[in-house]
Amino acid sequence: MTVRLHWFLPTGGDGRTLVDRHAYGSNIGRETRGLRTPGIEYLAQIAKAAEQLGFEAVLTPTGTWCEDAWLTTVALAQHTERLKFLVAFRPGLLSPTLAAQMAATYQRLTRGRLLLNVVTGGDSAEQRRFGDHLDHDRRYERTDEFLSVVRGVWRGEPYDFHGAHYEVDGGLTSLPPDPVPEVFFGGSSQAAGPVAARHADVYLTWGEPPAQVKEKIDWIRSLAEREGRTVRFGIRLHTISRDSSADAWSTANRLLDDLDADTIAAAQAALGRSESVGQRRMLDLHGGSRDQLEIYPNLWAGVGLVRGGAGTALVGSHGEVADLIEEYHALGVEHFVLSGYPHLEEAYWFGEGVIPELAARGLLTADTASRTTGRPAPILVARGR
Repeated sequence: MTVRLHWFLPTGGDGRTLVDRHAYGSNIGRETRGLRTPGIEYLAQIAKAAEQLGFEAVLTPTGTWCEDAWLTTVALAQHTERLKFLVAFRPGLLSPTLAAQMAATYQRLTRGRLLLNVVTGGDSAEQRRFGDHLDHDRRYERTDEFLSVVRGVWRGEPYDFHGAHYEVDGGLTSLPPDPVPEVFFGGSSQAAGPVAARHADVYLTWGEPPAQVKEKIDWIRSLAEREGRTVRFGIRLHTISRDSSADAWSTANRLLDDLDADTIAAAQAALGRSESVGQRRMLDLHGGSRDQLEIYPNLWAGVGLVRGGAGTALVGSHGEVADLIEEYHALGVEHFVLSGYPHLEEAYWFGEGVIPELAARGLLTADTASRTTGRPAPILVARGR
């Protein structure tokens, strides 16, 4: 098992700080210092950089605060050659048969560069903006049915499904996707686990300390075994990697400079209303305090003071960041979905600093290593930490 690296597309806006970086939402109507709006030109810069640096794919988020992931990424496919797109979308907001058809069309238009990130949704207020009024557990029930229909329709012959949320008669995608897109799925609640076990190709967790990640891996692996399936694992993290550890931590601390007590308190209050178990686990890592944000060696929880979702970052020298990636990899994590502020510059810091470290340790595929270093990948045994 090699390390597979992915980057992130900031389709809600980008910038040099943790606050005021979104082009939508609370920033509408007022000037925002250093905001980079998510125009196609800027997003194409990030996508091209990710492709050049050796990332396999880029994750594109979903929500009312960002651009539509399907439309944005199919446009960016025209600016790249081999980069894949991990398209996040919310089941229940469109027909599963239509989603299956869209995925099949996407694969043909991009020559097989689609990956799917299924986001059930942990915030009822956000779901209601889309007209969705199901509660947390029923959303996962619907996701279970949704993915059953999608996979059934991809078989290329009429498919019937009769459930609590969907009634499909003769569902069909006349030309199934080739290849069938891998399905990435995350969720930390008891309602999420069985859905992941039945449908996910890759179970994606946010960046908790290794011991907690291992608990999740063991949990999902055991559920999948009961279903007669094997699930692979990925992790979603930010990254601040520099030539020295001191420089990296200086950058992390600079990101805190814009965060006053009122900003943090307001963000924590809003995030605390989320129904997401994963979000609550992120909040528990720091408790809303700026003290002791290094919750594990080179794992920093500062992002989660004001940002929902992935709230931790790999921080350190290129070698230290590679060490922690290797530690997660030893637990069974294969996919690393990374990001940083701003996303263009941080892609280069990681791509030019950490990726060669991973290649030297024999953790990357031969193709990724050769494109990154310009040399064939060494034949090495990956060491533990």
